[in-house]
Amino acid sequence: MSKFTRRQVIQTGTALGALAAFGSPFMAPRNARAQMMFKPEDGAELTLLRWKRFVQSEEDAFLKLVADFTAKTGVTVNVQSESLDDVQPKASVAANVNQGPDLVWGLYSLPHLFPDKLLDLTDLADSLGKANGGWVEAAVTYGKSGDKWIAIPACFNGNYINYRISAVEKAGFSNGVPQDLDGFLELMRAMKANGQAGGFALGHASGDGNAWVHWALWAHGGALVDENDKIIINSPETAAACEYVKKLADASVEGIAAWNDGTNNKAFLGSEVWLTNNGISIYAAAQREGMTEIAEDMDHALWPTGPVGFPTEFHIAYPMMAFQYTKYPNACKAFIEYMMSPEAHGPWLTGAVGYLTQSLNAYESLPVWTDDPKRTVFRDAAKRTLTAGYKGSVGDKAAAALAEFIVLDMFAEYATGASSLEDAMGQAERKAQRIYR
Repeated sequence: MSKFTRRQVIQTGTALGALAAFGSPFMAPRNARAQMMFKPEDGAELTLLRWKRFVQSEEDAFLKLVADFTAKTGVTVNVQSESLDDVQPKASVAANVNQGPDLVWGLYSLPHLFPDKLLDLTDLADSLGKANGGWVEAAVTYGKSGDKWIAIPACFNGNYINYRISAVEKAGFSNGVPQDLDGFLELMRAMKANGQAGGFALGHASGDGNAWVHWALWAHGGALVDENDKIIINSPETAAACEYVKKLADASVEGIAAWNDGTNNKAFLGSEVWLTNNGISIYAAAQREGMTEIAEDMDHALWPTGPVGFPTEFHIAYPMMAFQYTKYPNACKAFIEYMMSPEAHGPWLTGAVGYLTQSLNAYESLPVWTDDPKRTVFRDAAKRTLTAGYKGSVGDKAAAALAEFIVLDMFAEYATGASSLEDAMGQAERKAQRIYR
């Protein structure tokens, strides 16, 4: 757990001096400081549980945001950072025992696992949307349970194709990553033949693994459930997706079945894999660590479109929620309000250098998206993404299906030869039946 001292605040402020020059129209005037909707309770102190950073400058900017909020309101915010996979179980425990962090910043549809335990944030969400150009559609889906907002999707993490330009060109694709499935598979095979293979996580990677296997399933017209939450995973469309993923796995580097969310980052920066899916954190790390050769030789691409004829991307939503048991509900709302305000949000997204994408429309014109063209592909991730549950509901069942890696395990079982196609799809169907009964 981190509790920020005055010395840390000063150090963070020094490290982020460049952000002071953030000259966009979203830098609020000083008199905006007096216009906050929520006034924290006297003596309020908050604990926030969040995921561990993947981009150092994002964390630096977030800590500055926290420090500025404390300076503005007098409310200390203690930040607990946990691995991405540990946030959900810790939040679930807190919900069950009615004690723990005041605020949790998780992923996907986590709030829908325990909607009745969360603070009603409707007034805050309505105010933020009205003031900042409205919410993207996916944010509304993740944020609302019925007519009530139970979480504020603070941002999204775009998950796109990261590739080495020279390796793609050497494989015979001078125009970059193909945007059709057949061409994409041909690229992967050619890269492996050249000794510069790509690879995608088939281990329990909550971010990268879930992102790409759902893209593949949906691109072929498959889905776990239909519009009425009826299970439809055992289908010809799913079978076609499984066959395609197996071919991609065969064209990948060895060991992808054991990859987690950090494995591909290390492999890419170590020139052990030359194409993968990820946020912009690989590029940011290469720039930060002075790995100029890799940074200059890499770029990002959209996911190819499959037979369905429209993008089937699946990007991570990062909703922030507050528990009803908190002693300081107004302070919780005030922190989120400040976090999403022009005074704080623009500099924070700028510090994230493209790793985080806005959920409020007003921030899509931030200079961070265009001052480096290699970031631009991430700008519209929140508008392009499909949501957990896809055709079905985004609630607790969709959250549970993601947490249990039903779709990911199905693909992994078949792609690695551990199960036949029929057994892999049948097992996924049976797992889904336990959730969607």
